[in-house]
Amino acid sequence: MKIKIKKIHADAKLPSYAHPGDVGLDLFSLEDKILEPGVRHVFPVGFALEFPAGYAAIIKDKGSLSTEGGLHSLGGVYDAGYRGEYNVCLVNLGQKAYNILKGQKIAQLVIIPVIIAELEEAAELSESARGHGKWGSTGKF
Repeated sequence: MKIKIKKIHADAKLPSYAHPGDVGLDLFSLEDKILEPGVRHVFPVGFALEFPAGYAAIIKDKGSLSTEGGLHSLGGVYDAGYRGEYNVCLVNLGQKAYNILKGQKIAQLVIIPVIIAELEEAAELSESARGHGKWGSTGKF
C-alpha cells in the first residue's frame, strides 16, 4: 500500500523500516531531551501522513527503550482523516533519567486495517461464557 507523507520540519528523519518484512516503521526524535523518571514528554517527529479510510496508524514502543530505559509510549492512535503532524508521547517508568538524542529511534508506527463499527443500541446483550468477569476472572493459574 502506498501512503503519502509530508515532511513538516526540514531536519525531520522520515520513518523507515529497519529490515525487510518489519511491520513497525521507526520514528525518530527531532530534539535532545533528558526524560527524568515519572516524567512524560511529547516528541514531534516532523511529518504528516495520508492513508485511506479503513486503516489506522498506531504508535508502539521501541523494544530497546522499554526494556533498557523503562520508556513507554502513551496514546498514539491516528485516524485516516488526520493530516496534522505526528508525535510520540513517552513516559519514563524507569528508575533513572534517560537521555534521548536528536535522530534517535523513539517509537514505531504500525499501519493496520480496522473495522469501522456501526453501533446499535440494545436493551440487553446475549449471554457469554465470560459474562461480567473482569480483571482476574480467569484466575492466576
